[in-house]
Amino acid sequence: METVEKIKQQIAENPIIVYMKGSPKLPSCGFSSQVAQLMINMGEQFAYVDILQHPDIRAELPKYANWPTFPQLWVEGELIGGCDILTEMYQKGELQTLVKDVAAKYKTDEPEA
Repeated sequence: METVEKIKQQIAENPIIVYMKGSPKLPSCGFSSQVAQLMINMGEQFAYVDILQHPDIRAELPKYANWPTFPQLWVEGELIGGCDILTEMYQKGELQTLVKDVAAKYKTDEPEA
């Protein structure tokens, strides 16, 4: 599968997805750590991709997104932003509203596989 197709599929299949360096529990940079903490604090499920494990995505996503840096938060197929934007939205309460509304839309009663 082409890298851009893989990115599109990940974004389509995951209503809330963070592209970051490392994982939420073990981030590999300060900006990724900050965004992971915001996401964890909100208590909703979200997917993530460790771009350090996927150099193809690390190379292609900035072009696809027209956004040069990581982390990147995508919600319902739309790029929301990086660390500074997300922190500002969180401080205003906007990020919590967005994430909770979207998470509620996709909640199922089935346990994760």
